[in-house]
Amino acid sequence: MELFLLLGLPPLMAMISFVARENRTRKMVLLLTAFIHLITVASFWCRPHNVQFSPFLGFDALSQLILTFISILFFVVSIYLMGTLKEKGRPNKLFIACLLCLLAAMTLVTMSRHMGLLWIAIEATTLLSAPLINYHRTPQSIEATWKYLLISSLGIALSLLGTLFLAISATTTVKTVFLPDILSHAAFLSPAWLKLSIIFLLVGYGTKMGLAPMHTWKPDTYGEAPSPIGALMSGAITGCAFLAVFRVAQISFHAHLQEFMSPILILFGILSLAIAAIFIMGQKDFNRMLGYSSIEHMGILVLGVGLGGGAIWASLFHMINNAFAKGLIFLAAGNLYQTFQTKKVENIQGVIHRLPVTGVFLIFGLFVLTGFPPFGIFYSELLILKQAITAQRYVVVFFYLLFLSIIFFGLSKIILEMALGKPPEHVHKEIKKESFFMIMPLLILTAVLFFTGIFVPEGLYQAIDEASMLLGGR
Repeated sequence: MELFLLLGLPPLMAMISFVARENRTRKMVLLLTAFIHLITVASFWCRPHNVQFSPFLGFDALSQLILTFISILFFVVSIYLMGTLKEKGRPNKLFIACLLCLLAAMTLVTMSRHMGLLWIAIEATTLLSAPLINYHRTPQSIEATWKYLLISSLGIALSLLGTLFLAISATTTVKTVFLPDILSHAAFLSPAWLKLSIIFLLVGYGTKMGLAPMHTWKPDTYGEAPSPIGALMSGAITGCAFLAVFRVAQISFHAHLQEFMSPILILFGILSLAIAAIFIMGQKDFNRMLGYSSIEHMGILVLGVGLGGGAIWASLFHMINNAFAKGLIFLAAGNLYQTFQTKKVENIQGVIHRLPVTGVFLIFGLFVLTGFPPFGIFYSELLILKQAITAQRYVVVFFYLLFLSIIFFGLSKIILEMALGKPPEHVHKEIKKESFFMIMPLLILTAVLFFTGIFVPEGLYQAIDEASMLLGGR
């Protein structure tokens, strides 16, 4: 029953929403499905973290963590869409049907215990998110969609080759790519083929994450996608891609190839921070700026995994907080777009005067994303710094602090000018009434970020501990 609720119900409800006659009915179907999915996922926290449905499907601590924040974020976005998707005009049946199927695909990513099935699920998230990016059907959104499909599909093709090389490396031992079998026999895999597999898998799934230098789709896609879709892509879909990268790291760890894999991840991490630092400065489009911010945080995730030790725990904690922080800032951006009808920074000024509640959340989002205490991102970034110093990687420490400082300055300058700046003379300065559906999702995400930053529940702490130990972390 639980397997049906997680994997079967969303596609079934997608078909129902597609044949429904009214847009309002489809929105209700979306919210109901998201709520049922969240309740089902929450029920797994009452049991041990290792749940096996079949050889192909199951949970460990890491997949349960990722599925939990995906489900929470999807539910919050569904609440937001209740107020922002128009009930009159163009039908939203394709949009909602793809959104519900995307939920099933992301769930399948987290539950996959077979590397081939994982690849299929990741590819499904790419195909299903393309129509969502092109929701506005402008020339710019069409261009961004094709760029996303082209570059992401190239990355997925490389990861398919990596999966094939992984299977070849196992031909003399387990002759399968089921994750438990691969991990238990990793020491006996062909080293040459396994190293080739690791390179292709990291580059392929790193493209899906948006790591530099494979990041070029991200600013355009986030700049043109509707803000709720940007929230899901930057918080949920990138979490799925990070899970795939983590699986590759697991195989490397069990095959005693950490010294081979670690420099690759550290290089991707530092390069992603560098690209974000360079292009955030002076950015003219707010959503594109958030795309570069996502590149930064994806870089921090793989940097933590590459450094190992306590940084693995920090990376997983960072992943959770980044997902909710990106959801918050993207939904705030959606409120801005509804009012100002532009994403240009120079035309979005004086937010605190026109949208006072959204303006407060916008500033709050700045504090979270840039790692202010007491929020979780501050703690995770500090732990990664500590691990780099402990490992005596002083070059990494230097560039890590340098790029984070530049990014902090760039983000602060842009967001504070938007929130507190003087509106242009031709813009009416009246205060706009902010609806329940514009504010409630921001309030929920803010509460979650406060909760995870100030007080980490014991169950969550243990789950992150258990997940980090999959790579030998604390």
